[in-house]
Amino acid sequence: MSNSIDELFCEFVRTRSPALLRTAFLLTGDRHLAEDLVQDALARTHRGRNRLDDLGHFEAYTRTAMYHQHVSWWRRRKVAESMPGDLADVVQPGSDHARRTDLKLALHEALAQLTRRQRAVLVLRFFEDRSEAEAADLLNCSVGTIKSQTSKALARMREMAPNLLSAVMEEA
Repeated sequence: MSNSIDELFCEFVRTRSPALLRTAFLLTGDRHLAEDLVQDALARTHRGRNRLDDLGHFEAYTRTAMYHQHVSWWRRRKVAESMPGDLADVVQPGSDHARRTDLKLALHEALAQLTRRQRAVLVLRFFEDRSEAEAADLLNCSVGTIKSQTSKALARMREMAPNLLSAVMEEA
């Protein structure tokens, strides 16, 4: 019995996918989103295929799943893009662009060698300018952990990339 249901489902997918894609395209207005929508709906239908034993049931179930999934997509909060007015990394006239690029690469390389927790603490504390309490709250740990991880991370950074420290001293 299971093989016959699987065969019916395969036949349904082969014959009805183009029609489902057309409907999904009309819903989404985008070919790639339509393909994602159909794939998700077919996956849901496949999970429930043992309850559905007719091609008509497969079609109705899949289309209903498509509509419900599409509604849940547009109900999700959309993240609006914003473009900053001024770029934060403006090159000063007469500055050495190659040196700045080397420093950025060294910083990224040094950060990549830290543990995830140390990297998160440094980013929160120094790049996002968060307080110790805010960082502790965001990482669900104590302020003491933030302090110790910051200390350990900075010590490792000094060992791994001493050129970063000298560059900071030059700019200050």
